[in-house]
Amino acid sequence: MSVKVLLAITQAFALTMSVAFLVYVVVIVVPYLRRRPGPVGDPGEFTWHFFVPCRDEQVVIRDTIRYLRTTFRKAHVWVVDDDSEDRTARVVRMLWRRHGGYDPYLHLVPRVRPEARTGKGDALNAAYRALNEWMGPDASRDDVVVVVVDADGRPAPNCLEVCAAPHLFGDAEIGAVQLDVRMSNATTPPPTRNRFGRWFGLKLAQLQDLEFRTAIAAIQTSRGFTGTISMGGNGQFTRLTALDSIAGADGQPWRGSLLEDFELGVHLLTAGWRTGFTPDSHVAQEGLYSLRRFLVQRTRWGQGTMQCARYLRRIWDSPHVTTLGAAEMMYYLAQPWLQLLGSLLYPIPFVLLVVTTAGDPARMWAWFTEGAWILFAIYGSFGLLPFLVWGPIYQLKCLRSKNILRGLGMGFAYAAYIYTFYVTSWRAVFRLVRGRNGWAKTRRNTEQAAGAKVALDA
Repeated sequence: MSVKVLLAITQAFALTMSVAFLVYVVVIVVPYLRRRPGPVGDPGEFTWHFFVPCRDEQVVIRDTIRYLRTTFRKAHVWVVDDDSEDRTARVVRMLWRRHGGYDPYLHLVPRVRPEARTGKGDALNAAYRALNEWMGPDASRDDVVVVVVDADGRPAPNCLEVCAAPHLFGDAEIGAVQLDVRMSNATTPPPTRNRFGRWFGLKLAQLQDLEFRTAIAAIQTSRGFTGTISMGGNGQFTRLTALDSIAGADGQPWRGSLLEDFELGVHLLTAGWRTGFTPDSHVAQEGLYSLRRFLVQRTRWGQGTMQCARYLRRIWDSPHVTTLGAAEMMYYLAQPWLQLLGSLLYPIPFVLLVVTTAGDPARMWAWFTEGAWILFAIYGSFGLLPFLVWGPIYQLKCLRSKNILRGLGMGFAYAAYIYTFYVTSWRAVFRLVRGRNGWAKTRRNTEQAAGAKVALDA
């Protein structure tokens, strides 16, 4: 087989994948841009319980508890201390005993090894069982909603009334609702004297904000049509009776995947519950400044997606998931594997071009200038456009800015950002092959080196 034929085959295959993805992006962009705010409901019709899983979170947990208790005064806050090696539990106890009394809406769920530090899902299951014990067997459960918030999470003040809307928890068939996610530090550079470090850290946080508020929000909006809206690890609202329906005899609605949020959504959907998504409210969290920590986090997410492939048969066989919905979920679960395939296929045309040009530069130059360059231009454009488009959308819709040039710059940066997922997919598959399935906490931006102390005055 000649080099030109091989080049044409690989280009055609890669171009087909790129075109298919571009069509997919167009399909999800339109509903996202056309969506209008929905009605709100009465949060007083429900009882709200915030679950905050913590593992060495002394730096952020105090402010988070204060925010939740002052913003949502009638909501209960359940802090799960996953055998922290710092003073997380001590901070919670001090806040519980403030002013010489105690806070009846603040609860600490302590865990110890060997049961502890086995994953976020296990920590949430511990909170679920603690809530059941606290409520008692005769308590009403139909109006109880559990909210999962990360230790640095800040749900917007309007989130309860938004989630209580008639089309969300006002609908008895809705088992869970996911909020939009934003980065709280998207305009705050990291505290470093290194100018490049400040610029790079800020851009990385902004790109995470762009990803969640545009691409992921658009995907979630389009899933409203396929009935496959998935849950996130932060800002996840779930009806207690929905958790009961999938908890099983062991009382474990969350399972063992590293992507426990998506896994929860799979079990809810296949059990017959519907799920919702709303960008009318949001939860704010820290975007990561460090590329190394970002890669660790996304490797964990990619590995969790690979682990959830075990639910393919469950999804396909479920009478509660439509054929279109099953196809959408399977496409999502195939993403890390497609990234592995793409990382092998996409570079081939360029590698062959370089190698062949080195062997016979005059001949290859003639072939390239006689029309082959058009193929490469199309190839590159279709590979870039699906990511480039989100920059201007983010600039116009989220930042309310008409600076199109800045938006295009963010689009090009986002394309480079997305290509890091090819790296994390390979890291994830290597972890799977080596049997490394443990959960590792991603360090906060505000965390110091081991042994650092924080003030504990409450």
